[in-house]
Amino acid sequence: MLDDLELLYRQHLTEADRRLLAQAVGGGVPVAVALGDPRVERSVFIDPPEERGLAQTSPFLTFAVAVHRTAAWLETASYVEERWAPHRTIPLFDVTTLRELLADGAVRFFLVELLASYTHVASGSVWERTRRGWRRRRFSELDPVRLAGLLEVVNAAERAGVYRRLGDLALFLTGVFPERPAAEELGGASAGRLRRLAGLPGSAADGPAGGELLELLGSRWYRLAAASVRSHGSPSTPALSVIERVGERFSETRRVLNTVTDRYLYPVRDRWFGSGS
Repeated sequence: MLDDLELLYRQHLTEADRRLLAQAVGGGVPVAVALGDPRVERSVFIDPPEERGLAQTSPFLTFAVAVHRTAAWLETASYVEERWAPHRTIPLFDVTTLRELLADGAVRFFLVELLASYTHVASGSVWERTRRGWRRRRFSELDPVRLAGLLEVVNAAERAGVYRRLGDLALFLTGVFPERPAAEELGGASAGRLRRLAGLPGSAADGPAGGELLELLGSRWYRLAAASVRSHGSPSTPALSVIERVGERFSETRRVLNTVTDRYLYPVRDRWFGSGS
């Protein structure tokens, strides 16, 4: 598995990324090890590009260093900040669960890929047949209601991919943009529609709204993605196991991304995720 992760990391790096890593830690150091080195952190987040003499690093490398250095920081941290109201946080002392989650290299890679995937957001439209004829249905990867609407028009074999991306979106919004209006104000008819498409019992009035609803749905969507894959006879894979684990520990994974965002991404969120703010 470690060899597979090393190959996956190397496949995502640009030539400029490789030069930066070699200059920071020397050649021959595994990428997964170099990403957690404080010298690489300094090269990516502190030293300006003109001093490095290198092209700008890729979003993937930036996010990879942020996730790996957060994992290193959590090894000695006694608490993390937890949001409980707008512009207010409280200390959360249950760091052990976050530390254990990030100890899994596959989870770290999953989070890096998740962040990188939202630097280019897909949107468009699909056509569906109705009793009144064909109708165009628009979707956006940053709109949970419209994205969930695809579940009503795709075939059964394609639903796993929609569920997976819905889980990604819930994790991205609650982890990187917890104050985003779409996450905080999600309720009413939109909440009811999302609950129905996720197969959750009860009405919107019976359960949480906003970010709490996205956490509930995100966990549900990841688990539905895994179940949908297995229902079509596909074998279990390491990637599928990660999706299931994140689904089961969604709140902890969200807290990890909150920490990554607070420590590294907050000043550059608009640069990488301009359409998400």
